[in-house]
Amino acid sequence: MGRATIAFWSVILILAGASAFYGINAEKQRRSVQSAGGKIESGDLVRLVKVIDGDSLVAAREGQPPVTIRIVGIKSFDAKVEKDVVTPFAQAAMETIQRSMLDRPVRVLLATTPKDKYGRYLATLYVDDEDIAIRLIRQGLALVYTVYPFPAMQGYLQEQEQARAGRRGLWSNATATERALALIREWRNQNQ
Repeated sequence: MGRATIAFWSVILILAGASAFYGINAEKQRRSVQSAGGKIESGDLVRLVKVIDGDSLVAAREGQPPVTIRIVGIKSFDAKVEKDVVTPFAQAAMETIQRSMLDRPVRVLLATTPKDKYGRYLATLYVDDEDIAIRLIRQGLALVYTVYPFPAMQGYLQEQEQARAGRRGLWSNATATERALALIREWRNQNQ
């Protein structure tokens, strides 16, 4: 076997090992979030523990273990992708959640199906009677996620149209707008 062949297979083994290592750690982290053991019910007051992304967070009731919550009706872009035109809007969504909820009581209204397939609670969240999702949509930091219909969807869609017309948040950037509209079309097709 030549040096080039040995080098090639060495690189392949290193890449396979690194992939396995990161995959196993990601799975461990996902399971730890799912098995946090906490429980919430509609009407509960929770406190923010950690913002995961622009549409998911970890929260806890007083004296209880934390739970992961996916905010119903919205979808944010990925905040961790470097040098992507939509990343600043996703990061701004995370910052808005952090600022809005930090050290404040948050009321939970669970969806009809209270958990998703990942074990996250599905909920609408209110701070001082304001729907956090509406705030994110109004600022152009999140899109209305229409794949799974929900009671407030028409109101969310109206807010999204106003944000788009006002060129707020991601709607102020042509490339981000194109990506958002492509996602909206994709979601619409999934409903048909």
